[in-house]
Amino acid sequence: MKNTPATDVLKAMRCGIEKESLRVRPDGRLSSVPHPAALGSALTHPRITTDFSESQLELITAPQAGAEACLAELTQIHQVVCAAIGEELLWGSSMPCGLPADDAIPIGQYGTSNIGRAKTVYRTGLANRYGRRMQAISGIHYNWSLPGLATADYFSLIRNFRRHGWLLFYLFGASPAVCPSFVRGHEHPGHGLSELRPGTLYLPHATTLRMGRLGYQSEAQDSIAASFNDLEAYGAALEDAMTRTWPAHEKVGVQDKKGNYLQLSTALLQIENEFYGKIRPKCVIRSGERPLHALRERGVEYVEVRLMDLDPFEPIGISAPVCRFIDVFLLHCLLSESAPDTPDEIAAIGRNQEKVAARGREPGLRLERGSQKVAFDEWGGQLIAECAPLAAELDAAHGGNAYREAHAAAAAMLADASLTPSARVLAAMAANHSDSYTAFALAQSRAHRAALGALPLPAEVAQRFAAMAVESIALQKRMEERGQVPFEEWRKQYLSLEKLRP
Repeated sequence: MKNTPATDVLKAMRCGIEKESLRVRPDGRLSSVPHPAALGSALTHPRITTDFSESQLELITAPQAGAEACLAELTQIHQVVCAAIGEELLWGSSMPCGLPADDAIPIGQYGTSNIGRAKTVYRTGLANRYGRRMQAISGIHYNWSLPGLATADYFSLIRNFRRHGWLLFYLFGASPAVCPSFVRGHEHPGHGLSELRPGTLYLPHATTLRMGRLGYQSEAQDSIAASFNDLEAYGAALEDAMTRTWPAHEKVGVQDKKGNYLQLSTALLQIENEFYGKIRPKCVIRSGERPLHALRERGVEYVEVRLMDLDPFEPIGISAPVCRFIDVFLLHCLLSESAPDTPDEIAAIGRNQEKVAARGREPGLRLERGSQKVAFDEWGGQLIAECAPLAAELDAAHGGNAYREAHAAAAAMLADASLTPSARVLAAMAANHSDSYTAFALAQSRAHRAALGALPLPAEVAQRFAAMAVESIALQKRMEERGQVPFEEWRKQYLSLEKLRP
């Protein structure tokens, strides 16, 4: 393992969170109310936007110096949202609430500017390619950076994270069950769900259905064997996927006979964000810039961890100990030796992830490591043990023992599967809700609203968010009043090969 960074570097570590949540009615059904005007413009607000659906909020923190500051900001954003949505609730679980017919799930709307129209057309494309139900899944993205890292360092980290990310599926996966409305009318071959009781489907040893075959899966995307050996290889794979026509998408077409847009393009991927990676290399983009162009021109600035479920036992979906363990885990991925990936290893990584998502708490589970089959608890124990010195180093840099406590909690879950969030969800469903997933999730959502409502919100914070909402609406209006080229001309230019290259 490489040397641990100096104390001042560890202190400069930054994290940020993007948290998705469905807005639901008091009875737990999906809201059909548009994005509340009190929350400003979903297109231009820096902290509160929507994800796929008009009913799916995305709450975004700034990069912060640690878990406490990050979660404090996330809590305040939640308080502002809860005050603005009336009787509605934020659904506290990753797998959706009771969903209406697929075409009744509202797609996000972002106004009449070209960039706003493109965001809606992109989501229309997702709906036509994968169905709206899959897009209604919610999760947490954890953004992480360390000063002084080169692009090659981040790619080294990413390769190890992909190899070992299944451990986070086990430790923090919290979606072992789902409402049948999620699969109604759609076949999901091989998911193997069982009926726990009428109204609840599950897998008995699942950790995160969201990350398994039921979640963000695509046969088309399975053909993208993206290598993370370096930016050149990764960029080439993405560029190919965004410029290569895919037969099924070509059948859909870009517009219907009436001229309504059905998707941004007929390529395998419409844009970079469509690539369902568990972790992504990221660079802050400028207005109108393509993410791949930014990466190629300025290199990787941070990584985005995308595999975290919402924790239904936490009012804001994630806790400080979980954030701290992710910090430790990412540091381990960075400092461990990281061999180049190969097509065979990439395929094995996918199989391991799928196995732990569906069967992570199954006794005797074995995973693929090279040419061998290794016991899950043996490999997981090795990784946990290797993380221990790094937790101590982070505590030495920051003071206290919070990182070691987070590490100890992870070690305890590895030793006792009943302590994992996925097992706790099933236990709570059984003990208090007659094995009903939706009854459990609705009760947790109500409890979260009550807990957040009991917290004081400083007047200056409320005023600042009110001002942000007003300014975001004004900014969207200015964008729409500015002279614009016709949307079709803008679309072709935005999707051009020149936009992808520095």
